[in-house]
Amino acid sequence: MKYKIFAGTCIVLVAIFAGTAFYYKSQEAKKLNFLAQNNAAIFIRDHSATLGSSDAKVFLVEFMDPACETCAAFSPLVKQIMAANPGKIKLVLRYAPFHEGADYFVKILEASKKQDKYWETLDVMFKSQSKWTSHHKALPEKVWPILLNAGLDIEKLKKDMKDPAIDKIIEQDLADAKTLNVRKTPGYFVNGVSLVSKGFGRQQLYDLIQAEIKEQY
Repeated sequence: MKYKIFAGTCIVLVAIFAGTAFYYKSQEAKKLNFLAQNNAAIFIRDHSATLGSSDAKVFLVEFMDPACETCAAFSPLVKQIMAANPGKIKLVLRYAPFHEGADYFVKILEASKKQDKYWETLDVMFKSQSKWTSHHKALPEKVWPILLNAGLDIEKLKKDMKDPAIDKIIEQDLADAKTLNVRKTPGYFVNGVSLVSKGFGRQQLYDLIQAEIKEQY
């Protein structure tokens, strides 16, 4: 009799444990959602620069080129959408330096991470883009005085941007961009859904993000 009670208790405990584990996993999958997908690594790599809450359920992945005029033009819009939806969106930046010489500016951005000035550097780059680009070509020599506005140690920056690891980052991002059929910048994905599939434009980006926010929250 005692054995039966013990066995029955064990079965109940196992069932409760299994149920709890299943609930926990389902809740975690719901919480992570996009990140839990098998192909999430194509969109987000360990080296990717991110901005936003770690609890955000909407991931806005952007393949960008520092020398891309449209990337610079869309940047304020992305900031506005994020500000209007605090804690709900996480921006993930990937590189697709398609413009001539743009990979040099990616190296500057990556090197700025060592000074904790990544987002400041990108902001300065975008705002001054017309001064260091000409006919869709990036001109490195024009940018150095401008970068002082980001509070950077220029000599350290020039040294750090020679790190071979940065070349690997660019190679990986370009490979992922190719896999995802990103041919132009900016290439946006909202929780894995391509903006191009909805029609490219400011309103389309806003609508896609809002639709995903409604779905997740």
